[in-house]
Amino acid sequence: MILDRIVEATKIRVAQEKQVETPEAVKAAALALPSDTGLPFEAALRQQDFNFICEVKKASPSKGIIAEHFPYLEIAKEYEVAGAAAISVLTERDFFKGDKKYLQEIASTVKIPVLRKDFIIDEYQIYQAKVWGASAILLICACLDVPTLTKFRELADSLGLSSLVEAHDEHEVQMAIDCGARIIGVNNRNLKDFTVDVQNSVRLRNLVEDDVIFVSESGLETPEDIQVLRDNNIGVALMGETFMRSPNKVEKLAYLYGPTYYTPKIKMCGISKVETIPAIVDAKPDYMGLVFAPSKRQVTVEQGKTLVDEFHKQYEKVYGEVTAPMNTGTAQDGQDSQEFVQGNSNFEKIKTVGVFVNETVENLLKIAEEVKLDVIQLHGDEDETFIQSLKECTNVEVWKAVQVRSAADAEKWIDSSADMLLFDAYHKDERGGTGEVFDWSSLDEFERPFMLAGGIDSTNVARAIRTVRPYGIDISSGIETEGVKDDEKIKAFTHIVRTIALS
Repeated sequence: MILDRIVEATKIRVAQEKQVETPEAVKAAALALPSDTGLPFEAALRQQDFNFICEVKKASPSKGIIAEHFPYLEIAKEYEVAGAAAISVLTERDFFKGDKKYLQEIASTVKIPVLRKDFIIDEYQIYQAKVWGASAILLICACLDVPTLTKFRELADSLGLSSLVEAHDEHEVQMAIDCGARIIGVNNRNLKDFTVDVQNSVRLRNLVEDDVIFVSESGLETPEDIQVLRDNNIGVALMGETFMRSPNKVEKLAYLYGPTYYTPKIKMCGISKVETIPAIVDAKPDYMGLVFAPSKRQVTVEQGKTLVDEFHKQYEKVYGEVTAPMNTGTAQDGQDSQEFVQGNSNFEKIKTVGVFVNETVENLLKIAEEVKLDVIQLHGDEDETFIQSLKECTNVEVWKAVQVRSAADAEKWIDSSADMLLFDAYHKDERGGTGEVFDWSSLDEFERPFMLAGGIDSTNVARAIRTVRPYGIDISSGIETEGVKDDEKIKAFTHIVRTIALS
């Protein structure tokens, strides 16, 4: 059987690797690394209503070479941008053409957790996984007995690694349960003969408690397959070949995940140079933000007036005068977006937002009028009384930015009279634009529309939309290169958001 051949080859490979790096050296290197990782692999698989583990795989015994051209780092980065929860990387070399360098380089490049996909038969391989940068390992019930599964799972735990324990039938699911698995994957492919039955994981789901993460593996290809999993209380799919053969992994994952049924608003903040205006006009976010508070992106009132005037000129030159709500129409495939906007009344001018910290009402009103702001965003210590006083003096929208450390930080603003709340990462010294992400789960129970800020960029916006479902996304440092707004990043970001929303 093929599995027996793989295991025998693995024994030979591990013996060879031990000649190059001794078990003592690899173990010492693994133990020198932090073990209090927070188990990011498990945390990621619990974030959304459905999660994908996307696989980087060059070949398989059943399909042969899947990817002759194998830009593994680019593939991994595409998976991250597409919104994958985690990435599975093959390190088995004889049958799957894997390599440790794939895991090492991917783990050091992406921010999402990485699973070492291999046939682990020796604790040496678990120490290797830790040293190579993995967040999780695969343990296959068909290769190990319950005592060994338990021993390996406990070793992984001690190193701060998660274990995806893979089963194929009722007996193996019970083995996974008996070894204390917190993540159980059911392979729809029989490793003994490589036949596939996508209903296999559905049949076995009810054998596992709901608090155990359940993963369906192999043979999944369509949104209908994913919906079957959802309908049967399965929240994670591990997919390889389907994604590997797709030329556009962002569109493919959006297609499989299913539509979000709404398009989040986009605010691009910290615009400070006239040279950036054409890229903003072309990208058509819903809001353009100018920072008037002390910041590396700060602009003066005169600079703000120049930016807004130039923006209005360029926008009207490109799109003409349009007034209806923006983003309620979609250009048809192959239709130039500029032509679509010019001939369609479903768009309005991008609104301008001024960001302020602890400014007086008088100055806020004066600057808003001079610069022609549509929104005043308060990013300081302004309280509800201040917000109400300001709103009594102006028809301009008033937003309140809140730094979030816990759900309580957000909840205390639930009844605010602010027109919009914006939730950002907490920082003791800076107010926004730090590039830091906060724990989105703190917003799970928040029940009014809000803008989401804090470390958003092209690599995590897909998961932000699907996990948090914000009214809008606020991005600043995420569209910069070395502190300067980057035209290509501006274009890429809006494309990703609209691809996720409209697929």
